[in-house]
Amino acid sequence: MALMRTSNPALNANTFADVRRDPNAPPMTLEGTVNKAALLLFLVVVPAAWVWSQVRAALDASVAGPWIMLGVIGGLITAIVTVFKKEWSPVTAPIYAALEGLALGGLSALLETKYPGIVMQSVGLTFATLAAMLLAYRSGLIKATEKFKLGVIAATGAICLYYVIGLVLSFFRVGMPFLQGNSTASLVVSGVIVVVAALNLILDFDFIETGVNGGAPKYMEWYGAFGLMVTLIWLYLEILRLLAKARSRR
Repeated sequence: MALMRTSNPALNANTFADVRRDPNAPPMTLEGTVNKAALLLFLVVVPAAWVWSQVRAALDASVAGPWIMLGVIGGLITAIVTVFKKEWSPVTAPIYAALEGLALGGLSALLETKYPGIVMQSVGLTFATLAAMLLAYRSGLIKATEKFKLGVIAATGAICLYYVIGLVLSFFRVGMPFLQGNSTASLVVSGVIVVVAALNLILDFDFIETGVNGGAPKYMEWYGAFGLMVTLIWLYLEILRLLAKARSRR
């Protein structure tokens, strides 16, 4: 079957290419994918809330450091394993969600200490964006045409390259223009990145629907939910970054 391309590394053009479903086994369903995405979200929130409480109770921001490192490194490794071993996703996707929860809880607690109220604002905007993108997709207001997909893919690739270059330059203590700081240009760049992250949700919705219509194996519900969670976490982090930049200008 012809499959779309997506900039989400977890949901790309080859995601369903190498999987085959047993005709006697139940297929991937939209309802099943949504339920599993809700479970993964729960598995993000629980450890995030726990780390948050630890940092707030200790009144010491350094408490968050080890949890952020564990979550980032462990989450990256688990995500890579999940991408290459899709059939393991019923196990690796929940592990990924929990590890990312540790990182998000620590980072959120740090920024909340510096900018009170920023986390609730970010969470609210993230879910509002998710709802808006889902409504726009289901109503046909935004259609995942080939030109739309290619545009989002190109923009996301450019952002990834931008971040990689910034990471490399940081090792030499060189700041990437517009990546740090709270200048007007930096705020505009962050705003554009938030928009691109939001548009990735459209591609993810369309891709999951394609898998469902193509009769993908049941375990791909977990994989589809995992891919959606990757985008949602990215969106939250970018909104958090944008609000932190804006608040630092006051």
